[in-house]
Amino acid sequence: MSAQRKEDARFLKGLGSFVANLNLNKQAYARVLRSPYAHANLKGINIEEAIGLNGVLAIFTGADLEADGIGYLPCTTQFPAVLPIVSTKRSALAVRRVRHVGDPVVLVIAESIEAANAAVDLIQIEYETIPAVVNVSDALKPDPQSIWESAPDNIAYRFEKGNKDEVKRNIAKAPYVVELEIINNRVMAAPLEPRAGLSFYDAESDTMHLSCTAQGVHAIRDQLANDIFKIPVEKIQVSAPDVGGGFGLKNFLFPEWVLLLWASRKLERPIKWVAERSEDNSSALHGRDVTTHARLALDTDGKFLALEADLTANMGAYLSAGGPNASTNAASTAMGGVYNLPLIFMRSKGVFTNTTPVDAYRGAGKPEANFIIERLIDTAAVKFNFDPVELREKNIISVLPHNTAFGLQIDCGKFKENIEKARKYIGYNDFSDRLEESRKRGYLRGIGFGCFLETSRGFPAEGAEIRFTESGRIELRVGTESNGQGHETTYIDLVSKCLNVAPELFDYIQADTFEVRLGSGHGGARSMHMGAATMMLSVEEVINKATGVAAVLLQAEPEELSFENGVFASTGGNKSVTLQEVAVAARDGRIAPHLTGFGLDTFTKRENAPFTFPNGCHAAEVEVDPDTGFVNLLRYIMVDDYGSLVNPDLTEGQLHGGVAQGIGQALMEFVSFEKNTGQLLSGSLMDYTLPRAAMLPNFEATLDGTPTDANSLGVKGVGQAGCIAAPQTVVHAVLNALAPLKITHLDMPLTSQNIWRAISGARG
Repeated sequence: MSAQRKEDARFLKGLGSFVANLNLNKQAYARVLRSPYAHANLKGINIEEAIGLNGVLAIFTGADLEADGIGYLPCTTQFPAVLPIVSTKRSALAVRRVRHVGDPVVLVIAESIEAANAAVDLIQIEYETIPAVVNVSDALKPDPQSIWESAPDNIAYRFEKGNKDEVKRNIAKAPYVVELEIINNRVMAAPLEPRAGLSFYDAESDTMHLSCTAQGVHAIRDQLANDIFKIPVEKIQVSAPDVGGGFGLKNFLFPEWVLLLWASRKLERPIKWVAERSEDNSSALHGRDVTTHARLALDTDGKFLALEADLTANMGAYLSAGGPNASTNAASTAMGGVYNLPLIFMRSKGVFTNTTPVDAYRGAGKPEANFIIERLIDTAAVKFNFDPVELREKNIISVLPHNTAFGLQIDCGKFKENIEKARKYIGYNDFSDRLEESRKRGYLRGIGFGCFLETSRGFPAEGAEIRFTESGRIELRVGTESNGQGHETTYIDLVSKCLNVAPELFDYIQADTFEVRLGSGHGGARSMHMGAATMMLSVEEVINKATGVAAVLLQAEPEELSFENGVFASTGGNKSVTLQEVAVAARDGRIAPHLTGFGLDTFTKRENAPFTFPNGCHAAEVEVDPDTGFVNLLRYIMVDDYGSLVNPDLTEGQLHGGVAQGIGQALMEFVSFEKNTGQLLSGSLMDYTLPRAAMLPNFEATLDGTPTDANSLGVKGVGQAGCIAAPQTVVHAVLNALAPLKITHLDMPLTSQNIWRAISGARG
């Protein structure tokens, strides 16, 4: 039985607390003037007319940041690199050069947003344009136009993993080898809530405060303190109220967070900034944008022998904090998917271009890795006359625990069973009848499968805290952060059941560096595995502490007590005491002096947690109109393993959302730049197409999990899974429909136009 979402009552009543709703006395407003050019030298900035405008408080440029000694936005990714990550100096306001359309150049602070907008229109900037390098292929040409002096060849890093020589030997002698150039198209997160921030400076305590749309406030706080302002972390508070979607985008430090804090300290005024949608689209972060040259070796029976993957990742103009991680560490954990692949070698390089920076987008590396192996499998099936489902079953992980080629141990899963169920539920054996029915109506029909393996954990450390207040309420202070998933419901439900205290007596506190001791935020489908499981350790410690206090109160030995329904009772008598009574007694210190001042309050830190491995098999069926290329997604089947389900309804909701995003990437989403100027061609939702409810079928999910021992709850994580599985599943269904026309490969997105062109070309 799933607990109903606690958050929804306030959201449905319009009582949610979002940054755009927050206001402080005497607050000013910020507006950022951004570069209209993808690559240019800054020759001069004239603010004379703008600064004299009524209501304008200050106008700042990159030179002002430099004069104050403000640090550069860091790239925090770490990995053993063949070529170390290139160090670049990204200022919150461009200094001397702009490197992508939307690069922030000038900050305006005014008494009203209207005055700020008017001032922006009066600022005159002289640009000296430089040829823009928009495509990775151009960035990697001999003697290219360099984007950074520190990277004259535009290569940001090189990474390798696996035994290159052994993989190449096995591929060279294999009877069957399939080879593909695979493009994982650039996409944007497009959450309902754009980025926003509200800052203020407390002169008395010399502390800076920022409320922002964030998914990981502690990491942002640490970077602001250590890299930007070079002050103790306790001098900066970063908090996030309700956050309207993130999908990875809101995990990171943005130039605007730096500017708001710095300007508030300088002017001693609260300052508010809310992004326009167009600003987010051009200047926040994008995702994916990886091109892979891949080879898969098979024997004559179809057994996989070796996989080689050479990834080229477009990093954009700057390295975001986690930008290189997706195509290196993260991708390597899922390379090879759910298959028994004895040998894997992957190589990766990041490339600078004059485009918006790229960082984590739902799945961050795991979708790219799974897409590689799944596309190779379907291509091998066509090329070497294997059934695509049977080829998967032949190579699926079957002996557990399973050690992957890169050294991860997968503890549990129903990998083959997932495929068999998906095959049954989609009606694979009866597909020919439906194919013929579509043919009679003039349509092409296709069926496709896609398996996935997620490596769920994110950052391997997390904290959780339980506090008992003097008013009798219980606070849950959690280090993970919700941006719509329903954590408030799930955490309170779990703890209230364990302590048998009514859910109404709990307060849920997250995303505030002054209120939560330690937190690694949201990302990597980690919240239940890392956050909730850590909270369960705190619950155990609370019960242990309470048992000792209750034993004194009841004049019994601890082992003689039972704890049920929130009550401690002695086994040999009729004495009992409630948990709340124990908490009061523990707090005053008379019963348990060692707990004086803290009572039952408990903080737990969990470190070096292992990965969990959500997995599954999806299947889709489509019809394609050969005259227009339009794809009608008829059915979508999901057979997945997320371990134990804490809240099945929320689990399925997360799965549906991820699948919708994966379908969007497969069929319609694509961030496009003009190849010469770097202008963003998909800068609004008129040009960047998102899936709508009417485009999607009713999803059919079967969640049959195997609990993991990686945490006490047995959970594996679901937040990213649908986004990992859906692209290959839909692509395979469409390509299966186009198979009679000998069309075996198309790059995402499979828009109607792209499909129509392919059909027209095939027909001659």
